[in-house]
Amino acid sequence: MNAAIETFQATLPHGITLSCRAAGPREAPVLLFLHGFPQAAFIWDELLVRFAARFRCVAPNLRGYAGSSVPAEVEAYRSKVLVQDVVALIEQLGAPAAAVVAHDWGGAVAWTLGVQRPELLERLIILNSPHPGAFLRELQGNAAQQAASAYMNFLVRSDAEALLEADDHARMWSFFGQVGAAPGSGWLTAALKERHLEAWRQGLTGPLNYYRASPLRPPGSGDRTVENIHLEPAQITVRVPTTVIWGEADRALLPGLLDGLDAWVPRLTLVRVPDAGHWIVHEQPEKVAREIESALAR
Repeated sequence: MNAAIETFQATLPHGITLSCRAAGPREAPVLLFLHGFPQAAFIWDELLVRFAARFRCVAPNLRGYAGSSVPAEVEAYRSKVLVQDVVALIEQLGAPAAAVVAHDWGGAVAWTLGVQRPELLERLIILNSPHPGAFLRELQGNAAQQAASAYMNFLVRSDAEALLEADDHARMWSFFGQVGAAPGSGWLTAALKERHLEAWRQGLTGPLNYYRASPLRPPGSGDRTVENIHLEPAQITVRVPTTVIWGEADRALLPGLLDGLDAWVPRLTLVRVPDAGHWIVHEQPEKVAREIESALAR
């Protein structure tokens, strides 16, 4: 019998509330799933159910996203603050987590968590989210990655919300490569499109503030530059066992981001998936599930 997905509000000691989806017994070891932009916790539903027999599977909507707290200040979306939310959630659920599974912006938070609070998780599983050292290197010196990341300079504009919300969020589909596509085409089914729209209609300012608050942007963002940023290895080394599952057809995050990754992640298992892109969770769901199983078994 499939486990039922429940929802709850996790109120954290520092006043932030995260809207969570969950499955599995409360006394079981925790698997925490962190989503990215422009999605929400619902993307993990199949995996929550799949692993619920052995784990307490929890997927929060990160701060700024549908149903969770939405602080107004851009500074409230800096990395150190986002990590504070995840630290408090893991402590509330029962530390250490058996694993943190994360994609895109959720992965950015998870990388920092793995560096700063390794005692709170037994392993890290990252899907198409660049390690900060690799991302900084590529933004500083790789013209191809700079071009691939240029969309970030649009997302930090003051009018980004208005432009993206126009015509019931018509421009948002471009992030999935689905501009002009029929609702039932590919993995982006009509039902999944509606779930995305439901989340987007609750506001885009919080999600866009992740980009506005980040110092890691390509050249041309105007108010800040990556040229003068330097990260010491000790600031970004992840010492927990880490599995990186990477769709190599990702058009926004290029495979060069994997080069030299083991210098910052000494306990690394790298899984390259040539026939998947950035949305690997949807494009290759069975492959992702099997690789998570393998990581948990190591």
